[in-house]
Amino acid sequence: MLSEGDIRHLFTQTRTIAVVGLSANPSRDSHGVARFLQRNGYRIIPVNPTLNASVLGETPYASLRDVDVPIDLVNIFRRSEYVPPIVEEAIDINAPVVWMQLGVINPEAADYAQRSGLGVVMDRCIAIEHRRLMRGVGVS
Repeated sequence: MLSEGDIRHLFTQTRTIAVVGLSANPSRDSHGVARFLQRNGYRIIPVNPTLNASVLGETPYASLRDVDVPIDLVNIFRRSEYVPPIVEEAIDINAPVVWMQLGVINPEAADYAQRSGLGVVMDRCIAIEHRRLMRGVGVS
């Protein structure tokens, strides 16, 4: 698992975040978090096979393997039991980090990701951590 220092560094180096499970519904957490990330300078790539129109101004993709730009971080908004195939895809596309949102816990998938060389954050909200760790760094 990444340390706080690693996560802070990750926030400064990350440019493109694939949000797996991003909802088009503005009242859903995935939408609000993705909007927050956009406002803080990150490009969001929606990954959800049920989306058929742009979300937050970005074209959605059915899977990580379909994305045609390099991904710096895979942010997972899916139930814990659905994480292993997402980790497999993240490995396949050479994503350096998988981030499992608050309440998303799959130790086996996390261990597999780490053994495959990926950085892992589990059961933490990326927006909460960004606010906490990046306070005073010129972002909100």
